[in-house]
Amino acid sequence: MTEISSDVIRGYNDTMILFLLLKEPSYGYELSKQIKNLSDGKYIIKETTLYSAFSRMEKNGYIESFVSEAADTGKKRTYYRITEEGQRYYSEKCEEWQLTKEVVERFVMGT
Repeated sequence: MTEISSDVIRGYNDTMILFLLLKEPSYGYELSKQIKNLSDGKYIIKETTLYSAFSRMEKNGYIESFVSEAADTGKKRTYYRITEEGQRYYSEKCEEWQLTKEVVERFVMGT
């Protein structure tokens, strides 16, 4: 199976993470599993990439972190939730993706 190059998708890691956080707060390992599952295993986000994205997005005000006990184990974990600014940023990135897809398809599909 072919995997997606991290170079190709790098600019959309934030978008994928924010999409998942729109539903509910979550933590790193769970988010990486969801990304792998939703991409049918075609994209596996590296741990360093994921935590770098968390750091960048928290610094920019798109997400906020909090520590809570995991319901299943009682272990303390750092969770992340999307902010209002993060929701706006997510919408902007979705619009950007549509435009990017339209332009690249002209070169890939010849349309």
